[in-house]
Amino acid sequence: MTAPPVILSGFADEAANQKQAIQQYAALAATGLQYYSIRFIDVGNGIKNAMALTKAELKKVVKLQAEYGLQVATMGSPIGKVKLLDVDDGTQNKFIPFKQYLKKDVQHACDVANTLGTKLLRGFSFYHPKGTDPEDHLSQVVDQLGQIADLCAAEGLVFGLEVEANLVGQTGALLAKLHRQVKHPALVLIFDGANLVCQGMTPDEVFADYQAMKPGLGWIHVKDYRHPGTGRLTHIDEASLKNFVPADIGDTGHEAILRDLASELPKIDRRMRKLGAPGVIFDLEPHVKGGGQFGGFSGPDGFGVALRGLCRVLDYVGIDYHLTDFEDILERREL
Repeated sequence: MTAPPVILSGFADEAANQKQAIQQYAALAATGLQYYSIRFIDVGNGIKNAMALTKAELKKVVKLQAEYGLQVATMGSPIGKVKLLDVDDGTQNKFIPFKQYLKKDVQHACDVANTLGTKLLRGFSFYHPKGTDPEDHLSQVVDQLGQIADLCAAEGLVFGLEVEANLVGQTGALLAKLHRQVKHPALVLIFDGANLVCQGMTPDEVFADYQAMKPGLGWIHVKDYRHPGTGRLTHIDEASLKNFVPADIGDTGHEAILRDLASELPKIDRRMRKLGAPGVIFDLEPHVKGGGQFGGFSGPDGFGVALRGLCRVLDYVGIDYHLTDFEDILERREL
């Protein structure tokens, strides 16, 4: 079966030096992307996370993105990047009682996503106390993620759970276990190879984690990392991460992963379209000029380099995609 083209997207704030909305949209439109993920943005009143935008600012975002021929692929929310337990573990992570968090923060994230016109809400699996075993906290996380998935489903949304260091779902195996135990159609998984390599995983270990996540996979974050050779790490100093690179020159092994994924794309595409998504998103989050706990930066030049690196890998493994061409310009000119 021929796989449908994947949808290329990217975190637009990575491409803008000052994160101004017009900078973001101009940079992404110029690279040929027609979808983007929103995270931090300045629409005239300073840089804000999308969740902090006012109704008037959200209205302006919707108008501006349409002017540049862009649609929101995913909302890059920080949902789930809070402490699981109210304990002092030496980190600066916040704790918010879950009932309050669900009613206020998660509901607001859903409202913003719906206003912006996306079905996909990115999130995380909560910080367990530093120094504890994430396996010991699975039951609480499963309960909380189940409630988040219920709320997202009620709002017509899908919650994408990203694999990332220091969280309960810090490996593909742990994230897959969470997905199986929650067992909710509105919960899918987001693979991110760099988030595994930076923990000291080898390409073979990353591939095994990808395989574990594959049954629940919803979309992909694309960035890569060069391992500094320090071995496996149990806790990552996210502020010190600095070895991010484009997908064609890092240690993730994107070629092998995407070659394997190609045969799975028709099934994943059907799953995501049934949930209301436009297809399978490959979301660039390159961090080539630096990254941390809540974001990263590539600049317009770095973002272009990262996109071309991804396209080289996709071309090599035979995965189809689409960038703006003259036919698209003609169509917009006729509107």
